[in-house]
Amino acid sequence: MSGYCPGPWPAEDGGPQRLAIPAQGAGFTVTPGERLAVTTRRTMISTMTVLGDPGEVYLLTHSALRARIGLSTTARVERIDPLTLETIARSARLPGGPMWPGGVAVHGNGDLYVVYGRWAHRLDRHCRLKGSSELPHDMPYNSFVVLDNGLLVTKNLSDRVCARLTVIDPETMTAVCAGVECREPSIARLSAIGNQVYVVGTRSIFRYRWTGKTLEIDPAWRFDYTSRTRQSYGWDVVIDGANAWFMDNGRHRYRTSMIGRGVVPTPNRLIRVSMTDAADHDAIEISGIAGGSITNPPLVDRARQIVVGYDSANRVMAAWRFADGLTPLWRKEGIGAASHMLLDPGSGQIVTNDFARNTGEVVVVLDIATGAELARAAIGGLTQGVVFPSIGWGRDIYWCSMGKLARIFIAD
Repeated sequence: MSGYCPGPWPAEDGGPQRLAIPAQGAGFTVTPGERLAVTTRRTMISTMTVLGDPGEVYLLTHSALRARIGLSTTARVERIDPLTLETIARSARLPGGPMWPGGVAVHGNGDLYVVYGRWAHRLDRHCRLKGSSELPHDMPYNSFVVLDNGLLVTKNLSDRVCARLTVIDPETMTAVCAGVECREPSIARLSAIGNQVYVVGTRSIFRYRWTGKTLEIDPAWRFDYTSRTRQSYGWDVVIDGANAWFMDNGRHRYRTSMIGRGVVPTPNRLIRVSMTDAADHDAIEISGIAGGSITNPPLVDRARQIVVGYDSANRVMAAWRFADGLTPLWRKEGIGAASHMLLDPGSGQIVTNDFARNTGEVVVVLDIATGAELARAAIGGLTQGVVFPSIGWGRDIYWCSMGKLARIFIAD
């Protein structure tokens, strides 16, 4: 992660491998007898929070209503108070165009970078714009990764035409090579490790490496995960250093929640692909229930060799140990998990969400080895979160959920 600013949480999912763990420092372990408290504020549409220097918290939001009538939308970055969530500094409205939740990261050079809509932006730590670049296609680009060499890699979101990778110089905000056309469309966000980029296409998973001049596909590494199935496309992939993990049946009809919103009649699956040999792979049904669907990645605990998957449409979550094959550990029904999750690697506690139409959104802490619930905190709201939480600076968590931002912390 040398392309990112040193710190606990400089980017979505904690970094480009999407391990959902703090890069250093802070955690959020809940000990027996402790309870959670919540501070909330309304937002436009919140996507994620990232951390800079100690005490710095940045929030990315975007507009949406204009998209319903075909008009361009905008994004905005705020530096917020880490306790009250009040705005300390705010960018101007950043040009975006087509709507899709974008991304923000704190780069190793100290600046903030945003990809939203068809634009990339560079801001200083006071949220002042330093430069922008319009991206090649009039389509939404779904965030970006920073390679170890500092280059930004992004792609357009597409389920019909082949996706194209764009590599951006962080200083000049211009493309450093011609766009690289992928072999198929891609909905999922990119993942990366070192200077290697992983792409989950609508049919297969494949990867590229930076040669010093361009991104070059690895011709020996590809797995067609939809072959001879009725499954729909996969979402974001977690790269744990040995395996790539993601889930399929990503096509859905999300409105205010994922519950009952699956489109494909089959159960959704957890998929593992070895990083050294794509012929070494597994695909296992998560709930076994028809109409299974998700919109986000699984959670992988490398130290405990446990992977957690879920079926958001049918409100099921399950875990497997992967030391030798995939061995079932536990299964929970009736839990509305749909968002990106968090892992405290020291305690083995995970943070996810629960949702029911009569109670709204709840943030839940679970033990990854047993599935036991350790704490929960209601944050309310009419929508089920499907975006990006982050850890905070002092055993706290920031949770984004469409029109609301919440800080969850240990009550006095």
